[in-house]
This record gives sequence, structure tokens and C-alpha cells, in this order.
Amino acid sequence: MEFALGTPGLLLYPPVMSPWEASVTSCDVLSIARKAEYSGWDWLTVSEHIVMPREMAPVMGSRFPEAMVAASVLAGATSRIKLLTYVLVLPYRDPLMLAKQVSTLDSLSGGRFALGLAVGHLAKEFEALGVPFNERGKRSDEYLAVMKELWTSDDPHFEGRYVEFKDLVFEPKPLQKPHPPVLIGGNSRPAMRRAARAGDGWLPWLVRREQLPECLDYIRAQPGFAERAGNFEVLMPLLPLNVEDYSHRELGESRELRDRSDILDEVALLAEAGTTITHVVPPRTESLAELLDWLEWFGSEVIEPFAAHRGSV
Repeated sequence: MEFALGTPGLLLYPPVMSPWEASVTSCDVLSIARKAEYSGWDWLTVSEHIVMPREMAPVMGSRFPEAMVAASVLAGATSRIKLLTYVLVLPYRDPLMLAKQVSTLDSLSGGRFALGLAVGHLAKEFEALGVPFNERGKRSDEYLAVMKELWTSDDPHFEGRYVEFKDLVFEPKPLQKPHPPVLIGGNSRPAMRRAARAGDGWLPWLVRREQLPECLDYIRAQPGFAERAGNFEVLMPLLPLNVEDYSHRELGESRELRDRSDILDEVALLAEAGTTITHVVPPRTESLAELLDWLEWFGSEVIEPFAAHRGSV
């Protein structure tokens, strides 16, 4: 089991944010990243939205970073911890430009980047960016194929519905081979099929632990999955958010785990269900100092025991 921290201060998502996060500085965010690395966390995750429809701001918050820039800054401030976009909206991007950003970040960070992506769900955000909402699935599939061609081929060429090129040179290639891990987000059957077909892992959204084995059975039953090479990562939250899908309306308070034994028990159950990475959003705290103390506590009381177990296997 590995552990991913939902990096506090980068976004203001009402169901999980602490009030003090509204006034964090860039130095505060970098201190969080460095404390997480020092405390043994495996991953920092970065979410994103480019613009937020005004009617959604009260339930989703108005502050979101651009994922590739944020991941690059965090990578530059650290030396060991890995970075995951959770999630980047693929059809917003020019795939050649995104492929270059990913390969540059991966090569300069020493192979510490993973691309978590999804097709997106906010129609007004697509409209503002001039991207057809109803084509987001088809564009995502083609853009992902484009990026893999650029990352892996010495003579990249592509002829598709949205992208066409030939006689190009693409360098630097990513440090990780054949390319950085690609984790597909979503809770729909098409998202699961996309993860099975083209991903190196799955990022469930609002899927509960009890539902995970059935979902993974569906993914593993997809054509060609059994023949795929490499690990298939499954990132699950320590506890699911208590929000309504799409609307993000809170259905009640999202439960927090603070007791060590409760956390260890839940992580063990997640592992048994098929989780390989536990995503943790910190409990609400009163200050940055309290959060930093909690990150260190979690590292010594939760991450270290699981790391010791990994090392003994």
C-alpha cells in the first residue's frame, strides 16, 4: 500500500477544506509538500479546473490550480515524493502540448510523475474553452493514443479524427518507460473500460469500498486486460466523500478518521478490496502548524507500519 496526500491549500473544496486554507501562501503550500516528503508520504495529488461556472462555485469552490503547473512547482520543491494529477481534464488540452509537458516534467523530476486524467463533467467549462462537450469521450481516447505515440515512437506519426501529423521529432522522451503511468478517473462503465483498455490504473470517483471488488472484476474482465503488462494501480480515498455526483451537493458531513487504529483498520480493508494507493484528505485542522504536525503523525503512525510490512514481504 502507498499513500497519497490531497495537497491542502491548492483548492478550496467546501466538503473537505479547513478555513485557514483560504489564506495560504505559496510558501505554505511548499512547506506542506516538503513535510509530506519528510514524513514518508508516497504521493502528492493535484486537482484542477480551468474556470468554474458561477453557479457551481458555492458547492465546488472557486479556487483550483492548473494541474501541470502546480505539479511542476511541487516537483521542483521536493526530491523523492511522486506527483499525480487527480485529475486533469484531457479533452481541454492540445495533446501534443500536453505530451510535451508530461515528458518534460517526468524527465526533469527524475521519473516522479503520473498522469491522472478524466473526460470532465462541467459543460459550461467546456463551452468557455471552446471544446465540444459531447465529443469529450472520443477526443480523450484519441488524445491519449496521440500522446503514447509521441512518448514511445522514434518516428511518431498519427492520423485520426482530431489530430494528424507525420515527419516529426519529439524529445525529450519521458524518463519512465514506456511512459509515465496513466490513471483513468471516473465511476461510469465507459471510464472503467477506458482504464482497462488504455490505462495503467483507475481512479474511482464516489465508489465505496464495498463496491470496489465488483468494479475491479468488471475491469479485469475486459478484452485484453489479462494480457497487459505492468502494474494496475487503484487509488481509493481513505473515506468516500458524502456528496452527490455531478452536483457536488453535500448530503451530510463527510466522515473523518482521526484514531490510529480506525485508520489502520480501514486501510487494511481497502487493501483487501483491491486498493494499491490510499488517497488521504487530512481532517480539518485549526492552522497550518496543526496540519504539519498531523502529516508527521500520519507518517510515523500509519505509513511507517505499512512500509515496514512492504519491506518484509
